[in-house]
Amino acid sequence: MEIDDIKKLIAFDESRTLELKKTTGELKDGMHSACAFLNTEGGWLIFGVAPKSLKIIGQEVTDKTQQEIAQALAGLEPAVDVRVAYVDVPEYPRNRVIAMHFDGWVWGERPHTFHGCPYYKVESTTKVMPQDMYDERIRAHQPQLYAWERLAADGVTLADLNENLIRNCIRRGIDGGRIPESALYEPTGDILSKWKLLKNGVPTNGAVLLFSSNIDEYPQFTLRMARFVGTNKNMFRDNQRAEGNFFQLLDAGVAFCFKHLSLSGRITNHSLEREEHLEVPYHALREALINALCHRHWERYNLTISLAIYDDRIEIASPGTFPPQITPENIKEPHESYPHNLKVAEALYRMTYLENWGSGARRIMDACQTQGVETPTWSSDGDFVTITFKRPDFKSDIIENDKEDKKITEEGKYPLNTPQAPPKHPLSTPQVELLIQKMEDSYMTMRNMADVCDIKDLKYFRERYITPALQEGLIERLYPNQPKHPKQQYRLTEVAKEWLTNKVK
Repeated sequence: MEIDDIKKLIAFDESRTLELKKTTGELKDGMHSACAFLNTEGGWLIFGVAPKSLKIIGQEVTDKTQQEIAQALAGLEPAVDVRVAYVDVPEYPRNRVIAMHFDGWVWGERPHTFHGCPYYKVESTTKVMPQDMYDERIRAHQPQLYAWERLAADGVTLADLNENLIRNCIRRGIDGGRIPESALYEPTGDILSKWKLLKNGVPTNGAVLLFSSNIDEYPQFTLRMARFVGTNKNMFRDNQRAEGNFFQLLDAGVAFCFKHLSLSGRITNHSLEREEHLEVPYHALREALINALCHRHWERYNLTISLAIYDDRIEIASPGTFPPQITPENIKEPHESYPHNLKVAEALYRMTYLENWGSGARRIMDACQTQGVETPTWSSDGDFVTITFKRPDFKSDIIENDKEDKKITEEGKYPLNTPQAPPKHPLSTPQVELLIQKMEDSYMTMRNMADVCDIKDLKYFRERYITPALQEGLIERLYPNQPKHPKQQYRLTEVAKEWLTNKVK
């Protein structure tokens, strides 16, 4: 290294990757910067240059100077192999500039400390690393020791998990070609052990998140949902709170979107069937909810995921932060996946709830572009990651066809007041409406009906779909006098068929 190299390095003043010190009398402060470089993007630490004037003076270098530098570098943990360059200064023959380069931090590496304290760079300033950031990097370095999802759940046994739900998810993975058929005949404990969702025979927090029906000790297993009036939070017309495992929260979020978003339809040129679309694509919203649930920082028990629908937009906010490699801008580009909850993500991939890792944002944007809807934006405030969809039907005062404000319009749109129909509006909930649209003309089992509606929790499906549809006379049983018949099936009634016919017209 020559003096011209030093001149090039200091030409643009101090920055995020350059720290200048006049002499090694500032060696301790210099090591703070060295630690910060190691924890950020790397950089040069140079002694012998005046920071303000950028004048290259150098300093006398003795054996003691070199020993002090070596001793200071030894205070960095983990240890680093740094080549120290001593560059002669032509204007001062007895002086030399001391230059050291430090490589930047890479995801998965242990964060560096100097004498036990971690530092990092904020622009050109060296700061003590926040505890949350340090903990995040420790988790990334040794996830098997620190990840919330891998900790054994306190007071939970296999009996507390919903075995039917686990079996249904296994069947889904088999159908998707990601789980071998032999898994159907294995004990659920063996399956969960293979998926690293058991620790010494005890379900992990990740297993509880996915499959437990007992969530009393998990206040963070909550989804807040609100339909606000206008474009701010001053007033709401619907405010709900769902509690449950991963799949129950997902179903609740999807149902809330169906309740409050416009559903439009048209007959396409290639089909005589009416194609129904939510104003914002269903698959985009569902993918966003899955990502919010999968990548949430569940250890933050005092925060909750929120789904907020305004007149002009939809916001889904999940507690957590972007991985260091991901920003609100580059998330739209092809990127690797850095799941915060690795074992939960792996299980969801096996069950076909997740596709190729790192492709979620791309699929959300593709769904929006296919439907001609503006692609969403992502943002982060340090506590929450938020995805925002713009509502395409937005007008200055109101959303057309909003189901809460347009009940009269909706009743006129669906001519159900016929002699065959009951006096009450048959499609009393969005869930029932979806069920009627998805069912075939022939008899179907409850499992098949749940599958076409993309619902995995059969108890939830029975309560929210089957029971109200039966009460409204929209579906009928194959064995009406034996509700619990082992071969029970259901089909659409004439009332439901007439509603479908009128809807297509």
